[in-house]
Amino acid sequence: MTDRVFAVVGLFSSAQALMDAIPKVRARTLGTVEAYTPYPIHGIEDALGLRRSPLGGMVMVAGVLGAATALFFQWWMSAVDYPIVVGGKALFSWQAFVPIMFELTVLFATFTAGLGMLLLLNRLPFFSHPVLASKAIAGITRDKFALAIEADGGALDVDAASAALRAAGAADLEVLPVAVAQPPALNELSRSVMGIAISCLVAGYVMYWLIKLFPVLPPMVHMQEQPRLDVYKASELFKDGHGMQLPVAGTVARGYLPYLIESPEQAAALVNPLPRTSEVLQKGRTVWNNRCGVCHGALGNGVPTLTAAYGAKPANLQAQTFREYPDGKIYHVIMVGKNAMPSYAADLTDDERWAVVHYLRVLQRAQNAKDEDLK
Repeated sequence: MTDRVFAVVGLFSSAQALMDAIPKVRARTLGTVEAYTPYPIHGIEDALGLRRSPLGGMVMVAGVLGAATALFFQWWMSAVDYPIVVGGKALFSWQAFVPIMFELTVLFATFTAGLGMLLLLNRLPFFSHPVLASKAIAGITRDKFALAIEADGGALDVDAASAALRAAGAADLEVLPVAVAQPPALNELSRSVMGIAISCLVAGYVMYWLIKLFPVLPPMVHMQEQPRLDVYKASELFKDGHGMQLPVAGTVARGYLPYLIESPEQAAALVNPLPRTSEVLQKGRTVWNNRCGVCHGALGNGVPTLTAAYGAKPANLQAQTFREYPDGKIYHVIMVGKNAMPSYAADLTDDERWAVVHYLRVLQRAQNAKDEDLK
């Protein structure tokens, strides 16, 4: 019995022999059972009773954090700090953020996987691990499989551990003493840092001259040498030679809802969505005076403010026919035009069109008042 023994190690010639020995040794409960193999063995974690590695969850959390970080910073720059509309897209066009989100997802996940595995789970660097100084390490790193009974924070019964490993089929046994942790010497660290620095400098210098000597080799192509479309030059990309192409049929501009009603009969079913308030009527009055009154007159009676040189005959909107028009039919005329009247769809907003319909009803009621209006 000794309290200065780290582990008793037994070597096995095959992975199957190691797997068969693990449950036999664990059943003796002499200490912590650990395996050392030259390559991963499927199922060895379950055989040793190891908990599932948290590395996958750590990588998942880091990846989500990376994507959220990229999304936040791009939203802040594009929609808050420096808002610029590009190509008619909304300020928060998250679809354009996906490449950077992907890159930061990979970056955060990769660093978490590497550093989390090495520093947190494997607790490296561990330069003084007793197995590294053992005789068995030469075989473990080639074609041998080792099973160790390690002291679990206390004394280890070397005789009992040796007997357990021998009974499980171990060919060679080795007792490993507890190693005294010694930090690497200062000169070793200095040489390592110097070697890394020199390697980086040499790599950078070589890459610099490779780009200088071979500037046009892919992917090192200069920006000014890429294909472009010069002014007044026919495009080689499109068959018709035009650099600017018409939108694809059916394309709808952002913020624009196409008007699909084709006939006044269909438009008759439209209902004015605006309430008849003083603000709406004031807006309608402004639109009427700016757009409609010049032809239909200030009262909508078809008496224009234009001279006789104006050859068209504006409609008298005070006539019984137009007073009985549904709001939707009037709205339809504003959208598509009628006779000499052009369409005002591109000149008025949807609210302005419906507001002027309300104001026309006010003009019609004012010129055709009923008895109850005089009370």
